Amino acid sequence: MTKRIKKSNINLKALKLKQKAFLITIFTILIVISSCSRFNNKIELTSYIDPTIGNVSRFLVPTYPTFHLPNQMLRMVPQKNDYISDEVEAFPLQVASHRDKGLFLMKVETNEVAGSGLKKNMYIDHDLETVLPWLYSTYLIEDDIRVSFTPGEKSGIFKFEFPENSKSKVLIRGTSNFKSQTESEGVFTLQDKIIYKTRGIFSETSEMFVYAYGKFCDESGNPLSNLEFAEEEGGLTINLSKDVSSDVFLKYAISYISFDQSEINFSKELEDVNFDDLARQGKNRWEETMSKVEIEGGTLAQKRTFYTSLYRTYERMVDINEYGQYFSGYDGQVHKSERPFYVDDWIWDTYLAHHPLRTILNPEMENDILHSYTEMYKQSGWMPTFPRIHGNHMCMNAYHSSSIFIDGYRKGLVDWDIEKAYEGVRKNLMEGTFIPWRQGTPRRPIDDFYHENGYFPCLHPGEEETEPQMDGFEKRQGVAVTLGISYDFWALSEFAKELGKKEDHELFSVKEKDYKKLWHPEHALFMPKDDEGKWINIDPKKDGGPGFREYYDENNGWTYAWDVKHDIEGLTELIGGKKATEKRLDQLFREPLGMRKREFALNGSNSTGMVGQFSMGNEPSFHIPYIYNYIGAPWKTQKRTRFLLDVWFKDNIFGIPGDEDGGGMTSFVVFSSMGIYPFTPGIPIYTITSPVFEKVSIHLDNGKDFTVIAKGANKKNKYIQRAYINGEEIFEPFISHEQIMAGVTLELELSELPNKEWGK
Repeated sequence: MTKRIKKSNINLKALKLKQKAFLITIFTILIVISSCSRFNNKIELTSYIDPTIGNVSRFLVPTYPTFHLPNQMLRMVPQKNDYISDEVEAFPLQVASHRDKGLFLMKVETNEVAGSGLKKNMYIDHDLETVLPWLYSTYLIEDDIRVSFTPGEKSGIFKFEFPENSKSKVLIRGTSNFKSQTESEGVFTLQDKIIYKTRGIFSETSEMFVYAYGKFCDESGNPLSNLEFAEEEGGLTINLSKDVSSDVFLKYAISYISFDQSEINFSKELEDVNFDDLARQGKNRWEETMSKVEIEGGTLAQKRTFYTSLYRTYERMVDINEYGQYFSGYDGQVHKSERPFYVDDWIWDTYLAHHPLRTILNPEMENDILHSYTEMYKQSGWMPTFPRIHGNHMCMNAYHSSSIFIDGYRKGLVDWDIEKAYEGVRKNLMEGTFIPWRQGTPRRPIDDFYHENGYFPCLHPGEEETEPQMDGFEKRQGVAVTLGISYDFWALSEFAKELGKKEDHELFSVKEKDYKKLWHPEHALFMPKDDEGKWINIDPKKDGGPGFREYYDENNGWTYAWDVKHDIEGLTELIGGKKATEKRLDQLFREPLGMRKREFALNGSNSTGMVGQFSMGNEPSFHIPYIYNYIGAPWKTQKRTRFLLDVWFKDNIFGIPGDEDGGGMTSFVVFSSMGIYPFTPGIPIYTITSPVFEKVSIHLDNGKDFTVIAKGANKKNKYIQRAYINGEEIFEPFISHEQIMAGVTLELELSELPNKEWGK
């Protein structure tokens, strides 16, 4: 009988805690939806953000519910196998790079539950979670603990609601290099060393340290006594006695510089700030960020998709300047600077739409990003392509950082060392290798072949690799490399022209046409050649191994047939004129896989969101629906973009068709939903499509508003009949960056049926 009564008491406590957690969740939601602000009692734009959209992938990597402030250093993502799992491995105090596992992995538990310390997982109920960019809360269903988190810029606060009168513990683990120290009552410091190793025969190992300053306290910020700190191999355990309050707060700050700097970051951000204060500040920051773009019309689902996509575009890059200084993984030094230093970017994904979006919404930030890239070049000797916290990450192919400089320069962003940036872009293309996943290593004989012959040679099926630096999985990707480098030479050529470097412009303007060397007129596709100039006879739909990487990259020959963003006129001529190009483009969206889906998935796993042979789920496809605007059939662009948004970008956990890559893909959603798209980064012109909303207002940093009006826009009303800029009729589907930043109004008359003559 005694045991039964004791168990009933525990269950009653758990029930009360669950009821309390439920009320907190409801209260939080009510605050988000109903709080009044400068938006005159309208629903706040942050209420449309749902970080769980896309958390279940259709095949590869999902989105993550990242809790952070816009473009700031401190990020937290609960570490799990996937969204579906109810097991949480840890709550990291920091996530250094997008998709990476976290640093200083934390668990909590009560002694009432048998566990094995650091090895024990925590179990949740998805329905008891609160998931907002600035606030996360979950209930550990077996331990009867609610864990909540809210981020600052370089700091964060965890709130633990333990069962009353329970002995509980917090466990923090790191690598074998982990160190900890108790500073004073409730205060501790942590240190760990992060080791990264690059791939290939020129592989290098880079190291950097991460530090944390933390304090366990009550709601008022008073440090907790009666804590027992116990160090163990690779970890730290903090035991809480029964007389400790059931509500415990862990306030902490992160630094990449030193223990002292982590304490400075703490004092600047958290000294007199409690959990609710920090959450309120975070919500206000996100509301201010989302309010840069206000929309009218559209469905609730479309608004949720749009603002969640906009939130995603602020996941990266992140500013790691810590109040006047930053640690750079590019030379291993601490640098004094009052200017932001941005890292964590995957340029192969982001140059297409993510960087161009910032040139409109956050031009000052993009200026700082271009400055950061240039500083990385000065510090390391190579212009980075995937700049992560520890240094350049060799990934994908080509050197598309060339793109962001010419694009920014032509849009008036010049607050960076222009000559040095040009030097870095030029060095990459003239002295660096074109071997995939080897960017920033010296030129090889196979690169000499490219420079002399204008294409990257491939191997015949079954032929043995002769280049020792070639990656065994990534392969040569010869067609993809040739097309990508042709674009990069175009960007360098245009940059040279802008800077008055006539000889360079003439030299590189020839190289921008290299893509033509691989055009196969019979296939009407870009096909691989060997080092003797002979065609390699393959099936461009399915050959090339996983990801078609022996010849293409992540996509097959049908996608790469259109990867000539810088010279659509030249591509059109290769195909046989505008009409032939239109017909071929139609065929792309209608061409069958030519095999069963399970067979396609073996090599085409990166090609997701398929419509015929078109892959919505991979970056090289983003511009393709807009090609119709260049060949006299804009109504087909309007049809395709609306269809793609409607089919592949739903407001649910499956709502992203491919690897979103921390803003790379959702930038396409933001642009296309607004009715414009940056077709060729480096040309300050946007091409027009049918917007999802009746009105879009972008509040520019210069105090002006760029407005898109499309009265009556809905699922059926999508075809542009007439178009006006500031009341003056336009007859082509284009608008310049200069016009947008001047704050013009683009007005589109829509109807259910296409006007096949408009924009022709």
